[in-house]
Amino acid sequence: MTNITGDGNFTSKLNEALGAPPEGIIEFLSALNIFLAITAFIGNLLIFVAPHKVFSIHPPTKLFFRCLAVTDLGVGLIVQPLHVTIISRTSPLIKMNVHSVFYVHRAMQVCSWCLCGVSLLTSTAISVDRLLALLLGLRYRHVVTLRRIRVVIICFWLICASAGSIRMWRRDIALKEGSAVLIVSLVNFSF
Repeated sequence: MTNITGDGNFTSKLNEALGAPPEGIIEFLSALNIFLAITAFIGNLLIFVAPHKVFSIHPPTKLFFRCLAVTDLGVGLIVQPLHVTIISRTSPLIKMNVHSVFYVHRAMQVCSWCLCGVSLLTSTAISVDRLLALLLGLRYRHVVTLRRIRVVIICFWLICASAGSIRMWRRDIALKEGSAVLIVSLVNFSF
């Protein structure tokens, strides 16, 4: 193997270059994620409250919008601050031991799998709901009821919470479950 650096240890130089982020990038990414977390919180809080004042939207559709706002609110309140904690662990301002980083990373993974999965499934359900409104016409209000939508949303949360929990122990099973959810969502979006 040729020596590119001239000092005889190409692998250590490569690892050093890949391991150290450019100067100031950690602070920039942390500030950006904090800003996005605040805007996600404020924006989704408004979206959560706004359907209360609108009477022209069918209550099951409002429930879907509120569920979507709650998941995005959870990303802004939980996942992004945990991500900032993880990426800032190399900062001199934050001192974390290896065990703390491990548990924070695990909590972030479970929450992000759960919240992002419910968000994706809810977005799919909103598109199916709009399709049913077009196809069923006047029968829509009898077929799409608030009780059925509650059951669907509870199923979404259970599926995604199980995927997030399984992710901690068996990554391969969680990836298969996540892939199945993604494929079903994409197939529904195409109709």
